[in-house]
Amino acid sequence: MANEKIEKGGISVETAQIFPIIKKWLYSDKDIFLREIVSNACDACTKLRRLSSLGQVEGIEDDFKIKVAVSKEENTITVTDNGIGMTEDELKRYICQIALSGALEFIEKYEGEGDASSGIIGHFGLGFYSAFMVSGTVDVITRSYTGAPAIKWVCTEGGEYEMSEIEEAERGTSVVMHITEGEEEYLEKDKLMAILKKYCSFMPVEIYFEDSDASADADEKADGAEADKEADKEADKPVNDVNPLWQKNASECSPEEYKEFYGKVFSDFKEPLFHIHINADYPLNFKGILYFPRITHEYESLEGEVKLYYNQVFVADNIKEVIPEYLTMLKGVLDCPELPLNVSRSYLQNNSYVSKLSAHIVKKVADKINGLYNTEREEYERIWDDLKTFVEYGCLRDRKFYDRVKNAILFKLSDGSYLTINDYLESAKEKHENTVYYSTDAVSQAQYISMLSSQDIKVVVLDKIIDTQFIQVIETDRAGVKFKRVDSGLADALKGEGETIESEELKELFKKVSGNDKLTVTFETLKNDKVPAILTVSEESRRMEDMMRLYAMSGNGMDMPNMTETSLVLNTSNGIIRRLTEDTASAKSEKIARQIYSLALISQRRLSASELEEFLSHSYDMLSDF
Repeated sequence: MANEKIEKGGISVETAQIFPIIKKWLYSDKDIFLREIVSNACDACTKLRRLSSLGQVEGIEDDFKIKVAVSKEENTITVTDNGIGMTEDELKRYICQIALSGALEFIEKYEGEGDASSGIIGHFGLGFYSAFMVSGTVDVITRSYTGAPAIKWVCTEGGEYEMSEIEEAERGTSVVMHITEGEEEYLEKDKLMAILKKYCSFMPVEIYFEDSDASADADEKADGAEADKEADKEADKPVNDVNPLWQKNASECSPEEYKEFYGKVFSDFKEPLFHIHINADYPLNFKGILYFPRITHEYESLEGEVKLYYNQVFVADNIKEVIPEYLTMLKGVLDCPELPLNVSRSYLQNNSYVSKLSAHIVKKVADKINGLYNTEREEYERIWDDLKTFVEYGCLRDRKFYDRVKNAILFKLSDGSYLTINDYLESAKEKHENTVYYSTDAVSQAQYISMLSSQDIKVVVLDKIIDTQFIQVIETDRAGVKFKRVDSGLADALKGEGETIESEELKELFKKVSGNDKLTVTFETLKNDKVPAILTVSEESRRMEDMMRLYAMSGNGMDMPNMTETSLVLNTSNGIIRRLTEDTASAKSEKIARQIYSLALISQRRLSASELEEFLSHSYDMLSDF
């Protein structure tokens, strides 16, 4: 070991070899080059504004702006700012050395290390070189706020540069990108405007776009032309909003502003159900606005869109790692200065900050739902039908979310009113304690609903597939509480007094006309003497069949047998049933029994095609006997 030779050194990278890598692989999306160059310009303005506010420099007016100009004739895109500028030494340090970030040095000197609230965008020193992804040559013309001589720096895509002092230059920096062959699409106005709208719509310094060729043509035309006036108006408008709504306090924003912002960002003409304004300070430090969109029908896509920003610079959209899967229908913006600008999905998946951010969003959503329930009950009921699928799905996926919102979950009744589960169970104490009656089809189950309503028994409407899965969450949470579909059995409140007549012959007759020799036939005396018979099904077996049917729908290709246990209840308080007990053998009795069974079937569910055909045939036969 004593003779072991140890050599130390530093890795060197030849510029000629690193530039081709930068040109091809720095970003997966070439469009980002413009975001990077404009972000640098924005930082230059932010730095000078900060120095002015600290009293480090005087006489600087707060009229910072960025201009993006394109010229097909010159084959250039130019980004100009009137920010801090650079001296010759600074240009050598920050531009001539790859990955030495002037922004990071500035933050450490004037803001304090790790200050994510500084508003400075670039931290890594690579963004500038993205210009070479679309350029053969890049010029930098810069003049420092210190009054040092202006510098012009010209660099080729091979990494060779020339630098010289120049006489005329205003404070700030211009980056002139000479677009290389094959990248001419970036000289199109519409292409550049689309990139600016996507990535720079909310940067904190005003950005103006100029078509230099069109401006030159306009100067040659006669003054006063309407087209020229319109062009001037367009050029006078910044392409961005420097004070996006999420940067304000919620108390400063009106409902109209929230709606306008939603329509502008997501191009959605439908008003959202509600919004959540987030302004988290410690320990997470992020801001944003989230919207619950309005879904017009249950089969509409529930895919939302959450745009991720970094100090008002667009990073990515549809970042599913930040939003829990059961809240992916949300639309909104999140500005997270503690996430890196060039964030990757693998980074998001394994970052503790992201998991905390996601948990905070869940809490804010739950708080909003509870807040609406507690303080705006009428409005809450108005939007509940649109909201409940989201809430139920969230409860199915996350028990903590359920625990947070369970007291604000509403159930719509058959009469159109709404109750919480607590209110329903309280009202049911005397007649059907701990039992919740529900309907999955208010039309086909109308008779059952009517019979229960006549005894002041409330019926909950659960007509979505997810509803019948969700009620199992409540049954698990509340020991002893059971949901029963209106046709799952007879409520005690429906049963009348008096003798119940039974007949084995009548049982056999109804088994015969039903075509099901395993049909269970029972006799009950009901308060409603107009209904001759009703069908009931086993809640447990029906739920099992529903579950198996969903399993089959998921793609296993199996045909599910009918496993639901069905019973026919004959009402012995009904005159027709009483007469049938006295005569079960005649052809007329068989016709009447068949009709009674068909009517019971119709009141319990929709008939199949063959069942409907058979029912109509029997009905016509009975009419012919008239």
